[in-house]
Amino acid sequence: MTTAVFQSAKSTCRTRQHKTVLGLAVAAALCVVVLLLWVELWPFQQKPVVQSLEEASDSKLSLRAFHRTYFPFPGCVLEGLQFNHGSNNRKPLITIERLIIRGSYSGILFRHLTRIAAENMLISIPPFGGGQTFHTTPSKITIGEIVANGTVLEFAASKPDQQPLRFEIHDASLRNVGWNGALSYWVKVRNPEPPGEITASGKFGVWNLNDPGQTPVSGEYKFDQADLSVYHGIAGVLSSVGKFSGVLAHIDIAGSTDTPNFEVQSGGHRVQLTTEFSAYVDATGGDTFLKRVDAHFWRTHVVAQGSIAESSGGQGKTALINLSVSNGRIEDLLRLFVKADRPPMSGSVTLQAKTEIPPGERPFLQKVKLRGGFGVEAGSFSKPDTQASVNKLSAGAEGEKDASDPETVLTGLTGQVALQETTASFSDLSFGVPGAVSRLHGTYNLISHKIDLHG
Repeated sequence: MTTAVFQSAKSTCRTRQHKTVLGLAVAAALCVVVLLLWVELWPFQQKPVVQSLEEASDSKLSLRAFHRTYFPFPGCVLEGLQFNHGSNNRKPLITIERLIIRGSYSGILFRHLTRIAAENMLISIPPFGGGQTFHTTPSKITIGEIVANGTVLEFAASKPDQQPLRFEIHDASLRNVGWNGALSYWVKVRNPEPPGEITASGKFGVWNLNDPGQTPVSGEYKFDQADLSVYHGIAGVLSSVGKFSGVLAHIDIAGSTDTPNFEVQSGGHRVQLTTEFSAYVDATGGDTFLKRVDAHFWRTHVVAQGSIAESSGGQGKTALINLSVSNGRIEDLLRLFVKADRPPMSGSVTLQAKTEIPPGERPFLQKVKLRGGFGVEAGSFSKPDTQASVNKLSAGAEGEKDASDPETVLTGLTGQVALQETTASFSDLSFGVPGAVSRLHGTYNLISHKIDLHG
């Protein structure tokens, strides 16, 4: 019986040894498989990382240093990156001082990156219409978040001697980045002209490879502390909020603005100017088309339509605006331009005008052009001497024998005006009071206030 027990124990021991050996063999095989998968699937090696970045940017990438990270997160760090697109003598498309790519061990199997952070990034966009094309290769990799705080975005000017348009991006976050759906974005950026702070958030993409202008975009924005004095001739601090949606070639925008201290600097009178607007933007060329703008200041309502688009000579953006005023106040319009505490005239006004504001650094009043017609009903003059003379003129024209104390009369004024180079030229100017009508033509200078009328 003792021998049987011994044999049984010996058999059990051999079985356990066989199981142990088998377990070790399986474990070793699994280790080999994991090692092979690790080498095959590990994405954070210099060659595949560089290749992916080059394909995404359609550029040739050079860098100063590269090293991998393993704990607590797998990933890699690249330093001194330069993305060169097109000819070698062009400015690099993108430069980045440091790019940190972070993944996860589970994400390696599903081609998912947790986070990419770019430090000290400069993006230089070549002039529009320069003939450069981009052929981005879609990637199967998805990215949880891209952070690019402190980025500078520059749009090169069409002329070599002009400074680029520069946007300083304080904060930028892109989420759910990939080719399977739209990404979410949030940015805070310093706008160069007019200078102010913009925050925007929304959805973008997926990028349309065949026609980038058809790439979808949507969101909402807030524009604060926009300094209008950069436009030489007007001043004020503007704020605006709005929403937008569409594709890059046609983005519909609706919003409002508030400028509590707007002024035309030649007059020096501040007014609260508010607007509600609807427009669309061609983001591929930076042109804006105003469907309707309703502007309100004091007791006057102005309706505007038009465009702010590249001029025919390619020298910059030209504003072409149609203006209309119905039942406004002439004193509100005059108060914007004259220095006197009281406008020279008051009354109801109608106005139809086409304005042109060409590009350039000249002051606003020196470059604005306007052509249109106007009418003032039931007008009166603020200066007592002027109004008294008009009263006497009317009384004498109506045959009153005693015109020493005439009755106050209201004036009608209509005409056509063309404004250019600070001088308003009047034609078919009709001035009427009860009993008398005069027809005049001549000029008025907005800077010197010199009047030269005949008729």
